[in-house]
Amino acid sequence: MYFKRLYDLRNDHDFTQQQVADYLMCNRQVYARYERGLREIPVSMLIKLADLYKTSIDYIAGRTDNI
Repeated sequence: MYFKRLYDLRNDHDFTQQQVADYLMCNRQVYARYERGLREIPVSMLIKLADLYKTSIDYIAGRTDNI
């Protein structure tokens, strides 16, 4: 599944893909595949991303516009 908001959130917070990958403790290429929708994002990673950006998983998934 592709989560367009991952790219937007990362840019809004001025993070590089490498910085987010380091936070998630994964390879940058793996994170890039998550961002482009080429690889499924494990729920554990979605939780960490929601914590990083101080938002909900539903917001990241585009199910709500409430941050």
